[in-house]
Amino acid sequence: MRWLLAICLIAAAPAWAEDDDSAALALADKPPLTTARARELLGFLEATVGRSSLRTDPAGTRQDAQLFVGLNVDKPLTPKLRVVLGDLLALQNHDDLLGRHAVNTMIDAYLSWQPRDDAILDAGRINTRYGVGTGFNPTDYFRVNAVRSIVSIDPNSLRANRMGTVMARAQTLWNSGSATAIYAPKLADNVNDAPFSPDWGATNLHDQWLLALSQKLWRGFEPQLLVYSAAGQRPRVGINATALLNNATVLYVEGSAGRSPSLLSQSLGAPDDIAFRSQWATGLTYTSTRNVSVTLEYEYNGAGLDRDQADALQHGAVALPSYVMYRAFAARVQSPPTRQRVFGRIAWTDAIINRLDLASFAYYDVLDNSRQFWVEARYRWTHDLDTAVQAQWNRGDPASDFGALPARWVWQLLATWYF
Repeated sequence: MRWLLAICLIAAAPAWAEDDDSAALALADKPPLTTARARELLGFLEATVGRSSLRTDPAGTRQDAQLFVGLNVDKPLTPKLRVVLGDLLALQNHDDLLGRHAVNTMIDAYLSWQPRDDAILDAGRINTRYGVGTGFNPTDYFRVNAVRSIVSIDPNSLRANRMGTVMARAQTLWNSGSATAIYAPKLADNVNDAPFSPDWGATNLHDQWLLALSQKLWRGFEPQLLVYSAAGQRPRVGINATALLNNATVLYVEGSAGRSPSLLSQSLGAPDDIAFRSQWATGLTYTSTRNVSVTLEYEYNGAGLDRDQADALQHGAVALPSYVMYRAFAARVQSPPTRQRVFGRIAWTDAIINRLDLASFAYYDVLDNSRQFWVEARYRWTHDLDTAVQAQWNRGDPASDFGALPARWVWQLLATWYF
């Protein structure tokens, strides 16, 4: 972590005084280390091997191997109609490279019709994503229960490689903004985690609707207002906004608020503590002319545990079963388990040499002082082949947010072939 931070800061320092509006806008909103390959048909095969140290076996380590097969289709059927498909198959086994545990994720499967230039109608399973935050997205309302298998703990990967929600979506566009309406019907009564199940109950367990309005108010400032609700829940109001502070620095704010139960009461099946609660992610992204992007973000989850609740649940004499249930629930809904976290990311494209990308991010839980660190060095050999080395560390008290994760550390080598 320290060596990557030092290298990135050295590279960025000469450019801090430089003005480059295009650099700030081009990199600040671009997910770091995302390989852009625009094709009608794009597939990838990713193989990883690695080793991890589990807290249940302090004296030993475990070898891991995984194989991911992904397919994305975005193909016009007529000048106004196109089909979009996305699927991810994960083969995982900790002892056998071929693997015997398979999990399939249906990411996208929908038709998109554009009857005129300023209107789009979509129907099917859509991985729709909202939010300008980097480490946490309070307005990403369709994230709940959507992750079936984890390619990487990088927040960008979690958002991209998850199940979409079955919905009808209508969008209208004008020169300075857009409006979107979404309706997602209930399709099942229960979650189905069978390996090849489409798992309609995970993403469509309730009727849901969302309205979003974006309007450019002046140069560099185009806020978005959202209203979301699901059957049996009170509406939540969300906001996304970014603004240029200077030619290289972007300020962003993302928030969601409404009357809702706490995560703890939801996890225990007794959501009877409904109150006004808010969630926020706000931060700065600085981008240098040397392709270095630095983000610092503060995250607040008003539905999470406060300091006293966390201490009681983590260290109480009979709290362990409840704490395990709580952590599992927070992971499913992809929300921080405690009230406050800090997130930081550094990404350096074409670092030191061409085609070498470096990235690192870290979470710090303010309430229990636990930490998570992740680093990656990726080399893009050709248009179709990447190789990378990744490492992850989880630190903190055994009952803390990150200290309670099964692995103390993980490292892995990976190769990704695009076809």
